[in-house]
Amino acid sequence: MPDSRLETSPTGPDGGVTHVRFRDRNILEESAIQQIGDELAAMIESDSNPKLLLDFSGVEHLSSAALGTLITVNNKVKAKGGQLRLSDIDEQIYEVFVITKLNKLFQIHDDKDAAAKSFK
Repeated sequence: MPDSRLETSPTGPDGGVTHVRFRDRNILEESAIQQIGDELAAMIESDSNPKLLLDFSGVEHLSSAALGTLITVNNKVKAKGGQLRLSDIDEQIYEVFVITKLNKLFQIHDDKDAAAKSFK
């Protein structure tokens, strides 16, 4: 996709996990969030058993709309029998996950290596 807001690479023990890094430090604008959601949806649709690792290293701010997109992505992954992991979330952003109880919805790991090892 031209001007993608995401960088992807294979990871995990068998390379069957898609490691996704965000190019934006601040995920706040509606148009950016929409594009990220569309790109992730395309990845999920193209895989019969999607395994996504969303790496938040480098992300400093996340809007509530971005959280809504993450919930949608999670639902799409689950609907296809896939797995989703989040890693490297900034402490202040993680606080928002705790307050909104999204830390119970998502599997969140301290770093991408721990997250990659958690896939079945």
